[in-house]
Amino acid sequence: MHDDGRYDDPHVTGATNDPVSRETDYPSWSPGATGPGEGDPPASRDHRPGPESSSPEPASVRRNSEGLSRPVNAAEVRSSSGRRNTAAAVRFESAVPHQPTAAAVPDTASMVTEAPVASTESLAAVAADPTYVSRETSTREEDDPPLAMEAMRAVQILNPSGEVTMPRPDRTRVMCVANQKGGVGKTTTTVNLAVALALHGNRVLVVDLDPQGNASTGLNVPHHTGIPDVYDCLINSVPLVEVAQAVEGIPNLWCVPATIDLAGAEIELVSVVARESRLDRAIAAYPGQFDYVFIDCPPSLGLLTVNALVAAQEVLIPIQCEYYALEGLNQLINNINLVRQHLNPKLDVSTILLTMYDRRTRLADAVEQDVRNHFGDKVLQAVIPRNVRVSEAPSYGQSVMTYDPGSRGATSYFEAAQEIAERGVKEPVGRNA
Repeated sequence: MHDDGRYDDPHVTGATNDPVSRETDYPSWSPGATGPGEGDPPASRDHRPGPESSSPEPASVRRNSEGLSRPVNAAEVRSSSGRRNTAAAVRFESAVPHQPTAAAVPDTASMVTEAPVASTESLAAVAADPTYVSRETSTREEDDPPLAMEAMRAVQILNPSGEVTMPRPDRTRVMCVANQKGGVGKTTTTVNLAVALALHGNRVLVVDLDPQGNASTGLNVPHHTGIPDVYDCLINSVPLVEVAQAVEGIPNLWCVPATIDLAGAEIELVSVVARESRLDRAIAAYPGQFDYVFIDCPPSLGLLTVNALVAAQEVLIPIQCEYYALEGLNQLINNINLVRQHLNPKLDVSTILLTMYDRRTRLADAVEQDVRNHFGDKVLQAVIPRNVRVSEAPSYGQSVMTYDPGSRGATSYFEAAQEIAERGVKEPVGRNA
């Protein structure tokens, strides 16, 4: 196949005429059209004429220095005599809108990436009122991605500055975390509330009174056989200061561990004098000054739980948002009333915390409403949701506050701890001391 088309580059050879190739085939091209007028930029090398085209039409697409195409305005198409080609203009103007010259148009790529897109209404409103803010403008919260918001919550919970951001009570608040039903979140609540308060400037002591020793595990405190534990304090009258261990990585937090030996304390305490107040005397003899003492009770109403109720000033009851949790709550309140009447008249049920809340179910809402209607202001506004991070944290020897401080579980426990601290300041603890 023989091709007489010209492929010489006018930019290289210096030719003044840039003919259009006969391979060019587009609707606006006509054999009788003339070349570009004076002052017009040269035609692109992509469209060159063959020898059959004596008066070539300029190309409708030019390429700038970046290789991006721009349609040619019909007004730029002129005849050889300098007049505007009216026929060509009509053809172009019907399909191609007016375009500015190449000198007035910046790089198209930068325009696409840098220029914001605004609606005509927004532009008109801004022109009329410079202080106008469109509804299309997103707020600061909407601009922040979820990871940024989670990082902000983590910094707030961990409190790396070490400042006292939660109010400290005037006297030591001894709180017993009790519920004879198992699996309601007693140990998890004790550990996370203690860590949250300690991270924000309070001196906290955790007494693990459960023979399973889960609170010791959650705080990464050794509690194997042979370690001095709370059993020695109850049976052998060992001072509590010799048993308490500082929690690694958490300042202002100490823990009295529990070993499997504590399982036999229920039987051994039967024959001990003043068996109900052994723990109370041990805490009172501690030489240090604490802001909070949390006692993690076993899931029973035996002598260990009675010791905790006698030593405490306040009772914190975690309630799972299930029907069975409500069924056993009445018996727990009756036992607390018996201890108040005969052993500890200062005891008070001060705090109710809803745990394992599942917002997808109507049952959780019904349980919450029943508890709030019955206990009133004693129920914390913060509700602990079901969160897998809370369950994963003990396997790493951590609380959820340090394991994943940006999670929903950590945020909920942080809000609960803050609410408990604020309530202790608004309602002086001296009435129970």
